[in-house]
Amino acid sequence: MGKGQELYKKAKKLIPGGTMLLSKRPEMFLPENWPAYFSKAKGCEVWDLDGNHYYDMCLMGVGTNSLGYGREEVDEAVMNVVRNGNSATLNNPEEVELAERLCQLDPWAGMVRLCRTGGEANAVAIRIARAASGKDKVAVCGYHGWHDWYIALNIGDSDNIKNYQLSGLEPNGVPKALKGTTLPFFYNKFDELKELVDKNPDLGVIKMEVSRNVEPVDNFLGKVRDLCTERGIILIFDECTSGFRETYGGRYKKFGVDPDMAIYSKAIGNGYAISCIVGKTEIMQAAQSTFISSTFWTERIGPTAAIATLKVMEKERSWEKITAIGLENKRRWQEIADKHGVAIRQFGIPALAGFAYESPNNLAYKTYVTQEMLKKGYLVGNTLYACLAHTPEILDGYFYELDKLFAKIREFEDGRDVMKELDGPVCMTGFQRLN
Repeated sequence: MGKGQELYKKAKKLIPGGTMLLSKRPEMFLPENWPAYFSKAKGCEVWDLDGNHYYDMCLMGVGTNSLGYGREEVDEAVMNVVRNGNSATLNNPEEVELAERLCQLDPWAGMVRLCRTGGEANAVAIRIARAASGKDKVAVCGYHGWHDWYIALNIGDSDNIKNYQLSGLEPNGVPKALKGTTLPFFYNKFDELKELVDKNPDLGVIKMEVSRNVEPVDNFLGKVRDLCTERGIILIFDECTSGFRETYGGRYKKFGVDPDMAIYSKAIGNGYAISCIVGKTEIMQAAQSTFISSTFWTERIGPTAAIATLKVMEKERSWEKITAIGLENKRRWQEIADKHGVAIRQFGIPALAGFAYESPNNLAYKTYVTQEMLKKGYLVGNTLYACLAHTPEILDGYFYELDKLFAKIREFEDGRDVMKELDGPVCMTGFQRLN
């Protein structure tokens, strides 16, 4: 057993669930054998606590590092801040510069609030939107974090968990009085959303991911925009994960539909904690009629990292490059699957792509591939979040090894027992997204 697993055993006694983020639990990848902790990361390379080297062909910081780990321009800007002071009684000027850049990036927006995580940015946006609309109810489509306003969706109705929400997220600890304040709707089902709005005149906000696994059809986003305009509903696009993957900014730009508010996080700081809420001036001003404030939103590293990241993105047109990498990855996944007669189902936008085996043994196959690829020096799951450091040479090596394992999966499909090939338990299922 490596040092990572030893430390994880200790962590489970000290930290509920073992890790601070569900998506980083070792059981999600390779129970009892995942390296669990890193000592160093650079580009798309990671070193564990035992000094073993891996190429990260998996989550790249759970989507935070589209420029690659340790991007020099971003790290140097942050180190300058560290040397000159990260926090003081006075405000940092970088927050004004970042706000100005974001308003230039989204000309429909006039004001910005900054915080540090995607979940809290979603909560801040909802507070502002409720204050501006004067209405309590919110309609949602997609994943928007862990706060009470959102998880209230699951109170008292298991069908919400099963059909609309992420599987396995119980509303324990969320006040039951919030039942009915957050209402779900399915992506691309406009008639369902319109009926929801008709039945709830006190619905003041629609919040949604623009698109994750399904593209909009029949002008769905345009119809949502028109409905919000007609009914005086505030439309929020949650671009925490999808932002800066296919466009310079929100993915909504690809479809030509502007929201009233948008949220960015993940990639905008290239691994440093920063999230942003941009919105129309008349809506954002409502933040002054309620209380939204936090000391560490004023630290300097987050906005400094975001400014530096945006400069690199704009200079290199990173969204075009990672989309091209992602499209090629999806093509090659399908190519080796077809070669070996292995049925797979792909999902996700190109830069956040993944696949599942169309088999009752899906999780066992995923575990086996993760196990064997780890031995070859690759961190894998069933996703590949593209970054600028994923060079053709690194990807060629990844697909060379993966091709051999797809041949093994073909043998499993033909009757060979995959369970006999596993060094530990089968991995846990991840949560499922709505759209």
